[in-house]
Amino acid sequence: PSAFSRSGLYGEGGRDYADNARRFALYSRAVLDAIPRLVAGPVLVHAHDWHASLALLYLRHYAELRERFAGTPTVLTVHNGGYQGHFPPTALNDCGIPPELFTFRHAEWYGQVNFLKAGLTHADMVVTVSPNHATELRTADGGFGLHEVFLWLGNRFTGIVNGIDQAVWNPAADDQITAPYSDVDPTDKARCKAALQRSFGLPQRKRTPLFGFTGRMVKQKGLDLMLNSHLVWTLDAQFVFLGAGEPRYEQALTALARARPRHVGVQLDFTDRLEHRLMAGADMFLMPSQYEPCGLTQLRAQRYGALPIGRRVGGIADTVEDDATGFLFDAFEPAAFDRAISRALARFHDPAAWRPRMQAAMRRDFSWQRSAERYAEVYRRATDLARHRA
Repeated sequence: PSAFSRSGLYGEGGRDYADNARRFALYSRAVLDAIPRLVAGPVLVHAHDWHASLALLYLRHYAELRERFAGTPTVLTVHNGGYQGHFPPTALNDCGIPPELFTFRHAEWYGQVNFLKAGLTHADMVVTVSPNHATELRTADGGFGLHEVFLWLGNRFTGIVNGIDQAVWNPAADDQITAPYSDVDPTDKARCKAALQRSFGLPQRKRTPLFGFTGRMVKQKGLDLMLNSHLVWTLDAQFVFLGAGEPRYEQALTALARARPRHVGVQLDFTDRLEHRLMAGADMFLMPSQYEPCGLTQLRAQRYGALPIGRRVGGIADTVEDDATGFLFDAFEPAAFDRAISRALARFHDPAAWRPRMQAAMRRDFSWQRSAERYAEVYRRATDLARHRA
């Protein structure tokens, strides 16, 4: 309880807990002790991100665990390679990491202990959350300092796009939005738009383009591009921002809303209901991410007919079809972002061009079924590799 009965998962007040290395080492070790108490028979251990990575190291290097989990296949999913769990060498002793593993081949990274690297070098198979991001992680620019490890993994590393629960994210049956609508008859999306405008204190203007954003307000999500966009500051359009994050972005967006009260609305108190209403009411969804391993909001937005305007990176590139179900751009620059907005507006103001694009987006299949089939193949490969390793 002293390690986990806390207000936050990873930290409080914008700061990580000082004992996170030991907390998540304890978690990883406890999971391995819990498995045989919970599951009878063979298992596959699938860890996610740096927080659970040490479990894969422990079961390879602790004699008792090595015997107990002999031949057990292991998989590691990297959801965001920018977060790796870097800790000083003192973490070796604190976390029970054998000191002989403090090498560039195992857990050492520029003089620090790197939990994610420890997981990568001990997993049978590694997955990230989109094929395009798997390619990015293998590059010096996109690998967050671990690109050589991702390259070393070879064909044991792959990308599988995330899915969404399409029963939950379904505008035809969503009880959290003002009125249901479908790709066959999206008429009542207009009622959802009016409700969203009311919720954010904006004038109800049916033909005014409404752009939405929801997510963590951090640099990765492209807040700098949005705040430095010429069009966001001058366009006769409406922009709604939902979420919380770094104080500098919260303050800047609040100031923008004060400067343009008829055009910009901001809500820093995120709720699931309001996210559903934002997707249902927005015409376009802003996602100018610096990087985006997969992203879920662009999947949800398309299901609700809010066409994403996103950067051609990671999972955005894999899930948004330019000028068909959304609008993509390349350079991480406000001018490139503005050009994408302009392209989207040209289509929006032509109903004959907009409606088929909106309907095509709503018909996209982002269910887990396809992803699950690919994960099953990863599990089969991990099982074969573990069998040979044993």
